[in-house]
Amino acid sequence: MKWINRREFLSGSIATGAGLGSLVLAKGTEVNIAPGTVKDDISIAQWALVREIREGKWKTLDFPRIAREDFDINGIEFVSTLFELPTYSYLRNLRRNAEKNDVTMVLIMVDDEGETCAPSKAERVQTAINHRKWVDIAKYLGCHSIRTNCRGPKDAPKNQALEWAVDCYNLLLEYAAPAGIRVLIENHGGLSNDADWMVSLFKKVDNPYFGSYPDWRSPSREFDNYEYLKKMLPYAGGVSYRNQPQEKQTARMIKLCRDSGYRGWYGIESSGRQEIKHGKELLEKYLLKQ
Repeated sequence: MKWINRREFLSGSIATGAGLGSLVLAKGTEVNIAPGTVKDDISIAQWALVREIREGKWKTLDFPRIAREDFDINGIEFVSTLFELPTYSYLRNLRRNAEKNDVTMVLIMVDDEGETCAPSKAERVQTAINHRKWVDIAKYLGCHSIRTNCRGPKDAPKNQALEWAVDCYNLLLEYAAPAGIRVLIENHGGLSNDADWMVSLFKKVDNPYFGSYPDWRSPSREFDNYEYLKKMLPYAGGVSYRNQPQEKQTARMIKLCRDSGYRGWYGIESSGRQEIKHGKELLEKYLLKQ
């Protein structure tokens, strides 16, 4: 397989008009520039309803029905630790349930499979291997990506940590890219909260299958969610939408996404049914009805 870096990929896609479709990297292998490039849509992150799942009210197999019947939302985003038993028959039933309810399975948020920015080479290799099964599952379900975490050791030298992360993600991408599955990073603490460090990581790996999944979170003294989102959007393969403290802040962040050129899924991760419904209303107001 001839490898292609991000710059070559983007320039080639613009020249051929692949921004509205896919670019063939090798025989039988395709990659979307940005999932959902042509239009925006709304999905639900399973974590937004994690309390109900832990209370035993429903299971992952029910998620497509919940999304359609309870929220009339077109996409769902899974959490790896909430899969009950991801055997072939289980996944086949999940795919059938999604087809029955006309719901797109967007991505899988992968947790508890190792640190992608570890000092130990052996740990980095094992982490990359641990994520492979989720690449396989994402491929079978028709998801476009898996979401990973990249925190790194506390107080690790940033330059050294960058090399560790580059090594691990290159290893993971060697497996994910031929499958056509993108690998995204969500800001879940540590180095992943440092937008400049993240940009350095994306530039260093320089792979069209590698990108960001910015979690909007709430603004605070420690975290400027607007500036973080602004720096991550050029690399975004999805966004983790959250209702902001004020509607005007939500509208401002949606506008930022639109103005940046991002087109794709907005995965609602605001917690609870009322917040999900409110998020859908705001997204329809400021995004889909533009």
